[in-house]
Amino acid sequence: MKYKKLGRTGLFVSEICLGTMTFGGRGELWPIIGQLDQAAANNLLRLSIDAGINFVDTADVYSEGESERILGRAIKDLGVAREDLIIATKVRGRTGPGPNAVGLSRGHIMDAVKDSLARLGTDYIDLYQIHGADLVTPLDETMRALDYLVRAGQVRYIGCSNLMAWQIMKSLSLSAGKGWARFETVQAYYSIAGRDIEREIIPLMAEEELGLMVWSPLAGGLLSGKFRRDFAGPNDARRARFDFPPVEREHAYDVIDAIRPIAERRGVSVARVALAWLLHQKSVMSVIIGAKTAEQLADNIAAAEAPAQCGRPRSFGEGKRSSAGISPLDGRSSKHCARAATVRKGRVAGRSVFAAFTRAFAARRSFAPCNCPKRRGQDHGRCRIVRPCRPTATAYRSGRRC
Repeated sequence: MKYKKLGRTGLFVSEICLGTMTFGGRGELWPIIGQLDQAAANNLLRLSIDAGINFVDTADVYSEGESERILGRAIKDLGVAREDLIIATKVRGRTGPGPNAVGLSRGHIMDAVKDSLARLGTDYIDLYQIHGADLVTPLDETMRALDYLVRAGQVRYIGCSNLMAWQIMKSLSLSAGKGWARFETVQAYYSIAGRDIEREIIPLMAEEELGLMVWSPLAGGLLSGKFRRDFAGPNDARRARFDFPPVEREHAYDVIDAIRPIAERRGVSVARVALAWLLHQKSVMSVIIGAKTAEQLADNIAAAEAPAQCGRPRSFGEGKRSSAGISPLDGRSSKHCARAATVRKGRVAGRSVFAAFTRAFAARRSFAPCNCPKRRGQDHGRCRIVRPCRPTATAYRSGRRC
């Protein structure tokens, strides 16, 4: 098991995180996702810890709080030292019938963290995440409340989930300007069949040194290997009863058609290959897996061993294109792959797009020193000459520009 930094902090978490959405099964929606009792949860947590996992994710809305309660009891039953486990939970969803039992107001955050601490049976939460945006509550009220929890020692780090790029950036700006605790992680949906966050959120995270926690890495079970283009999956599968997250089915089936031969050739499951692809993305800090059985958990954890078994270049999207016209694990068209290959060759030969642009720009600016007839030897700040020009060495040193 590998460990990565939690955002830009000095705290290290396992690259696989145990998800607890399958714990409990209380309420209308949650039984569809999972109904694991205390004994089953204890077993999954024990197997996870034995495999080197030190990171567990839950939320106050999972099974109406029962997930947090089962997790807290499992930690106590197994005798796990509190400092050896990184616990992450969330706040935002409805936890009661009242008008203020939902959202990200200071009042609800204070009530929610107190209840989560009691259910988990702990004095502090390692990572406290907002579970989405609250368009009613001002963002600065939310960030100030979270900062208070960090200063009070109830929470050590904060993160966000399911936010848009501009919302993440606005929160970071508020934290920087006010000296408040800032988000260190972003939890978002990401899979080989759903890569929308690569457009804006991942570049933002790379720039701001945020850690990416991936939820639903198998697209709600669609990439588990149980579904094919000609087979809608078993009736008891979660995806058959709860079609979430939204996925472009035809594209997803193209991806499955491409990775299934790889899985068969390696003698592994389709799910393991899909998870291994995610674990190879530089932007990914930790992948959250929510297993129902010990067998599923073991197979998912084995994805972390994929680099030692088969290596990345030929097996994870950089090798031959498949007959389906997409890169084996990349989910992109052959035309895109050919273009990407051309760019890679250009970079190796020193002919990258950026280098070419830089040379072209430099050539465009390499004109003779300015010799404007009307302003020779004077300040060139208001020079109206049409042709772009470069000031003399003396003018350049004195800060004047043409």
